[in-house]
Amino acid sequence: MKKRIVALGVLCLILVGAAAASKKSTPPIPRTLANSRYVYVTAYDGDQFNQNLLPDDRAAIARVQDAIQKWGKLIVVYRPEDADVILAIESRPSEDVLAVYDAKSPGQTYLWRTMGRGGLQKGETPLFTEFEKAWKQMTD
Repeated sequence: MKKRIVALGVLCLILVGAAAASKKSTPPIPRTLANSRYVYVTAYDGDQFNQNLLPDDRAAIARVQDAIQKWGKLIVVYRPEDADVILAIESRPSEDVLAVYDAKSPGQTYLWRTMGRGGLQKGETPLFTEFEKAWKQMTD
């Protein structure tokens, strides 16, 4: 009987935690980027043409670029000096990162960031989906 009560309590905690996680709101991207049109996608370790770049990062850059082109709200550029926005990514087995930087700002502090396991892997790119939601919030 005690085991059932403990198991029921644990199940309730898991369900409450899952409900709270599903209500997680995506923070908006700062409005300073609202008029941006051109985006450069790079990895923290270098651009997609860097010979020393890890294959997972190179593949994640390509997936994010493809997602941007399908989305149609921004135009991918291949030189950082042509960009309004820089998306920096990192794809690791433990966790993926997608961060937004203002390409015209001299500081190296990200303006928005999201992280998650498997967020830039093959198939769907949930971290980019979070970026899309945040962008929509900013422009609404």
